[in-house]
Formats: sequence, C-alpha cells, structure tokens
Amino acid sequence: MSKVLAVLSSGYKDEENNYHTGWWGEELFAPLQALENAGHQVDLASPLGGKPEIDKMSIGEEYDSQGTYKALYESGRADDTQKLSEVNPNHYDVVLVVGGHGAMYDLAKNADLHNIINKIYDNGGIIAAECHGPAPLIWTTRPDGKSIITGKKVTGYPDEIEPEGLLDILPFSLEQEMRNIAEYDQGDLNKPAYAVWADDQIVTSRDPFSSELMGEELVKALKNKG
Repeated sequence: MSKVLAVLSSGYKDEENNYHTGWWGEELFAPLQALENAGHQVDLASPLGGKPEIDKMSIGEEYDSQGTYKALYESGRADDTQKLSEVNPNHYDVVLVVGGHGAMYDLAKNADLHNIINKIYDNGGIIAAECHGPAPLIWTTRPDGKSIITGKKVTGYPDEIEPEGLLDILPFSLEQEMRNIAEYDQGDLNKPAYAVWADDQIVTSRDPFSSELMGEELVKALKNKG
C-alpha cells in the first residue's frame, strides 16, 4: 500500500467580480476512488485545513449528471483536511494536486506545497497535478533555481477552453506560464482525456474529463514501483 496526499484549494472569493471558486469534485473523487480501490491510502490537505470550498459547478448537473461526485462530497469525504504547513512529506509516496480554478489563487505560490512537492520528488515519489493543479509546479524551484518542470513536457487547462471572460480576472494564464518554461502540450482537444508524464516521477493531466485517466495512471505507476 502507498500513501497519497491529495491537495485541495481552500477556496477563493472575488467579490468585485462576483466570482467564487475552489477545487473540482471529479478531480479529487475519480482518482481517489481508483487509488482506494487499488488498496492505497489517500489523505487530504489544503492551505487552511478543515473543510475546503468546492467549486459548486463541479457537482452540478452539467458536470456531474449522475450525481456521483455530489454524493461523495455530501458524504463528508472531503470535509476534513490537514493544513499544508503541518504535513510531513516524508510520510507520502505521491502528492496529487487537484485542479479547479482555486489552485490558481492559493496553491500556485504556496511555499508549504512547494516544499512538499520537492521533498516527495527527492524521495523518489510521484508528483501528479490535474487541470489547473499544475500551477504550483511552475513556482516549485529546484536547488538550481529552475522550476521542477523546466524543459519538460507537461499539460494543463488550455486558454482556448477557459470560460469566456475568465482569463481577464484570473491571476495569470496557466498555459502561458507553462509555455514560458516547459514544453506545454494540450493534446487533441477532440479526444476526451489527456495526461502526460514529464519524467518517470511527474504526471500532469489536461482537464476534468481526464480525472479517471489520472487515477489509472497513478494506480499503474504505483503497481510498477511496487
């Protein structure tokens, strides 16, 4: 059995633009189910600890028509998270950064998360990030001062499918920041899921529809490592 730390945004409110966001339901629960079904332990963490704010759209009918992720959310599975500042990264084999636009605000430049990512990477563990979750990788610097993804092939949520007008209020463009330092690849947008390994320890996925694929990739990688 491996231990996985899933990291969630605590949530963000932009009152001026009437914009509230947080973590995305499917991006936690799809890989979590795959990992737990394979016998692995998944713990949760967020910047503030406690119950982090979910993006309500992610458990609405448009994105969760069967109510699968809404039921998991309402079960309380994500109600209790550790504070990132209190996490011991030596206890984990994998860190999974869950997407949702909240990751752009309180995870991207979070020093505690950067430390966790670096420590797990140095210990030979796996760094996984979904959708907007790769944002913290951009600012996770290695001893040489370069980002952990510098020059590596990565994916993440593309600008061209961001909701209309949202790029104007987001703190940065995920795609453009990744392009500045890495080999960004959005894959074929006509295909429903895309994930890519930057090296044998770093895997990123493109969008919410790639959540099940992320779970499959992690289960497979942990089986191979085991």
